[in-house]
Amino acid sequence: MVHHKYNPGFQFVVDPEDFNKYTERDLLQYCLGATMYMPGTKDFFNAILTSKYPGLTSMVMCFEDACREEDVPEAEKNCIHLLDEINEAIAKGTFDYKDMPLLIFRVRSVEQFKRFARMLRPEHIHLITGFNFPKFNSVNGARYFGLLEEYNAKFGEVLYGMPILEDRRVAYKEHRMEELVAIKRILDERKELVLNVRVGATDFSAIFGARRDINYTIYDIMTVRDILMDILNVYTRDNDYTVSGSVWEYFRINMSMKFQETLPNISLKESLLRREPLVNDAVDGLMRELILDKANGFVGKTIIHPTHINYVNGIQAVTREEYEDAYQIMNTSGGVIKSSNANKMNEIGPHRRWAERIMMRSRAYGVIESEGEYLKLFGV
Repeated sequence: MVHHKYNPGFQFVVDPEDFNKYTERDLLQYCLGATMYMPGTKDFFNAILTSKYPGLTSMVMCFEDACREEDVPEAEKNCIHLLDEINEAIAKGTFDYKDMPLLIFRVRSVEQFKRFARMLRPEHIHLITGFNFPKFNSVNGARYFGLLEEYNAKFGEVLYGMPILEDRRVAYKEHRMEELVAIKRILDERKELVLNVRVGATDFSAIFGARRDINYTIYDIMTVRDILMDILNVYTRDNDYTVSGSVWEYFRINMSMKFQETLPNISLKESLLRREPLVNDAVDGLMRELILDKANGFVGKTIIHPTHINYVNGIQAVTREEYEDAYQIMNTSGGVIKSSNANKMNEIGPHRRWAERIMMRSRAYGVIESEGEYLKLFGV
C-alpha cells in the first residue's frame, strides 16, 4: 500500500513509501492514518478487490459496537469468508497482495477473541495486521496480550494489538492516572506487539452525557479533552507509542463537492481556525479537528465514512519546511542552529523527538511544498 492513491497525479517533494503489515513497526505505527471502521457483517470483498476507495489503506471489521450481540456469529463467519475470498483472488491473479489494506479485527471481548482466533487458519494470517481490544484496561489488558503472544507463537507471524482506551476506569479523574500508568506497564512488556493506541472519545462523551455538535471539535468538550490530554501525556512521552485521534461523526458529501474557487492562496490552518467556510460544515469541522489533532500529537484518526480518507491522510503529509528542519536536527550533533529558512532556531536536543516524528510522517505520507498544497493533495 501507499498513501494518497486517490490523487495519483500529485507531485510530492518526497514521495510516500510503500508499506504493508511486514513493514518495520517503527514506521508502520505511523502508517495507519485514516482507519475505517465497519460492521463485521458487511460484505467488503468487492470493495477491496476493485480498490473502490483508492485511498483506503487500513480498515477494521468490528465485532463490538458496530454489531448487535446476536449478529456476532454471523459477523465471524463473514470475516472468515472474506479472508478466504481474498486468498482465492490472490491465487487466481485477480488481486495483488500489494493492494491489500492493513486489515484489523475489533474483537468484542477476551472470550470472543479466543473463539474467533480458533476459526483462523495459517493461510489467513498474512492478510491480518492485528486486533483492536475495546475498553482496554488494567484488568483485561494482560489477558488480551497474553492471547496475542500465544497466537503469534502459534502462527509464527506478526499479529499486532491495538488497545482502545474508552472505559470508565480511564474516564474518571480520581483514578485515571493510576489506571493509565498500569495500562502502560502492560503495553511496555509487549511493546513490539503494540502498533497503536486508540481512543474512544464517543464512549468518553457518553459517560458524561455529552456529544460534540458539528460546529465543535472534541477539544471543546472539556471532560473529554481532559482525558485525551492525560492519555497523550502518558503514551507519547519520548515517542513511546503513536496515539490515534478520535472518530469524527459527521459527513455531508455529494459527488460535486468542491472547495470554493476563491481559495487558491488561503492558509488552510488560519482559515479553519477563523471558521471561514471552505467546503461545508461537516468537512470543515473534520479538517478543523484534524489540525488540532496534529498539533496535539495524534497520528491518524478513526473514520466511519470513506470521504474522510483524503483529509485524514492528506493532513499528515509533511511540508518542505518541516522536513528540512527535521532533517537538519536529525543530522546535527548538538547545540542551536538557524533553520534552513532562516526564520527560526532549531535546538537540537529539545527538538529531536519532534524531528523523529516528522521524519516518520514524511516517509509514510510524503513531503509537500507548502501548506498551500494541502488543498491540492486532498483532491476534491
